[in-house]
Amino acid sequence: MSQTATPTGPDLHALLGLFPPADEVFEHEFVPGDEVPEPYHQLLVHEHHMTVTVEEYHGDLVNVRILNRFQKGDFYARKILLTLQGSGKIVQFGVVRIHLNYCSSAVREEIIAGKKPLGRILIEHDVLRRIEPKAFLRILPGPSLVKAFELVRPVPTFGRLGIIHCDDFPAVEVLEIVIPA
Repeated sequence: MSQTATPTGPDLHALLGLFPPADEVFEHEFVPGDEVPEPYHQLLVHEHHMTVTVEEYHGDLVNVRILNRFQKGDFYARKILLTLQGSGKIVQFGVVRIHLNYCSSAVREEIIAGKKPLGRILIEHDVLRRIEPKAFLRILPGPSLVKAFELVRPVPTFGRLGIIHCDDFPAVEVLEIVIPA
């Protein structure tokens, strides 16, 4: 049976469960960062924004495509795809849960507007941030992720769970899954 939570980080099923039917991940297992193979290691095992990392890896800027979102009080969550600006190719799936009370009003407004990837917003607003990967996962995509990644069949891939600290506050819980190589 797959473990579903890291001892100190976001819970995989809790994040996916924010947006039913939550069938993006069929199977998963936690793996140490040093066992994540290339090119996934380069894409995931670091303390940088995924926005910047996937842009550098693919040699193109990315856009955010919001699949679903909701806000309840100071919590805002969204399920997204990152796509390359030039080709529209999908390069990443993600779910974030953001504690808006840790964000300035300008940052909060841009996040809710949904026009830019989260990493770009935080960088452009010069938010003091620290990305803290908590776990790395080997994933077999479920039906929704197979469809989102435009796959013919499930192909194993990798992802990570983490926390983004903004001005030293744990402001964002994140699940990031890269498209299979």
